[in-house]
Amino acid sequence: MNPPYQRLLDLRSLRDALGEFATGVAVVTARSADGQPVGVTINSFASVSLEPPLVLWSLGLQSPSLAVFESCSHYAVNVLAADQIGFSQRFSQSQSDRFAGIESGVGAGGTPILPGCCARFVCRNEMRYPGGDHVILVGHVESFEREEKPPLIFHGGRYRTLA
Repeated sequence: MNPPYQRLLDLRSLRDALGEFATGVAVVTARSADGQPVGVTINSFASVSLEPPLVLWSLGLQSPSLAVFESCSHYAVNVLAADQIGFSQRFSQSQSDRFAGIESGVGAGGTPILPGCCARFVCRNEMRYPGGDHVILVGHVESFEREEKPPLIFHGGRYRTLA
């Protein structure tokens, strides 16, 4: 009988290798129980099912916004356009009011909707699963919008656009 296979990973090298998978960039938004808008930048977004319409994304266990996203009734996945690097940077940093100066729309459950995005998916907060140092959130898409704009891409630790 062989001993259990165990491999020590160089986490920086693993992260670099995972960075070879080009992704889109999105900002997930919700409203806290006290009515404050909350948003985080993500690149872990995927379609799960068309029938029913389900999407997933993940959020780190250390995120200050985790409690809001675990308890909110709805959230919006705002897929960023190539000209929205500023939104990506703003919602990935710690600052007190990430929504200052943004004229956001409002979706189900009071969910903030960012302007100028390629696509927006307003989702009912359906399921959550543990995923190592992250939580995997599954949303039931209740509405969506799409605009013909080039998307913002993240690859190799840098923002990129389609050629």
